[in-house]
Amino acid sequence: MHPFTYTRVFDTREAVNAGQRGGRYIAGGTTLVDLMRETVERPGTLVDITGLPLGEVSVTERGGLRIGALVRMAEAAADPKVRALYPVISQALELSASAQLRNMATIGGNLMQRTRCPYFRDVTAACNKREPGSGCAAHKGFNRTHAILGTSDACVATHPSDVAVAFAALEARLHLTGSDGPRTVSLADFLLRPGTTPNSEQAIRQGELITAVEIPDHPRPLKSGYLKVRDRQSYEFALTSAAVALHIRDGVIREAKVAAGGVGTVPWKLPAVERRLIGERPSKRLWAEAAERAADGARPLRHNRFKVELLKRTVERQLRIVGGDQ
Repeated sequence: MHPFTYTRVFDTREAVNAGQRGGRYIAGGTTLVDLMRETVERPGTLVDITGLPLGEVSVTERGGLRIGALVRMAEAAADPKVRALYPVISQALELSASAQLRNMATIGGNLMQRTRCPYFRDVTAACNKREPGSGCAAHKGFNRTHAILGTSDACVATHPSDVAVAFAALEARLHLTGSDGPRTVSLADFLLRPGTTPNSEQAIRQGELITAVEIPDHPRPLKSGYLKVRDRQSYEFALTSAAVALHIRDGVIREAKVAAGGVGTVPWKLPAVERRLIGERPSKRLWAEAAERAADGARPLRHNRFKVELLKRTVERQLRIVGGDQ
């Protein structure tokens, strides 16, 4: 680990000023400290933001949900409002990491975490995300866990977050604040596909700080849930996952929100699946036909071709769990 300075702030403006000077924000530190230990990250200054008033969960005036950036993952998962309104969020959080990490890690930090690609974390390997222009060792290396959607010649690393998949399905918005004041951006626009610049992972400005995640209100009743498929049941990242939310009224699907994880360079929204569902009555046949569209546009690699079929099966199973097995 390289030398660094540490400062703690208790005011949002003070935090932004420190960030403007090149400081890196730290809360739970469950990702950043690991990367510093491995010398992948080498910040000169850490800015501890745990003293900021960003730790509340509240219901918005329109019936949506607002989760402060410093709410711990375990706290958000256990919050009665989250569990009642959007169980897909609670389930995604509870299937993330270990209990110890969930007790430390924050919602904002979870969205800012970097990929778990082993080549990114190996400073001797070529990685455009870590060192632009150096190449991508995963393309010709062992790429079983890598992405099949949203990839580029420069990068095929998967996005690691579970709860970001639930947020993507629910079309979450992020509240940020920086030197130019507050702004709001959709999660879909905030998390960036690699393209030719995989080192740019989020649409965040110098010194800007995530303050909250907002879930817009959705029609009720709304059934939702999260399914994670992995090599082992404890403390493992997803091979595939599916976040599903369905509004069914009078036996007809009026609204469908579906996203996948473990397969994309960002949490992957599945609009083709959603379109196939809307206006239809739940049935085994419908779930299967909709899920067939889950891997549209996939570009599998040598070792992860199995993810194409696994993704379809994961989506179909979760549609059946949430929508019923009629």
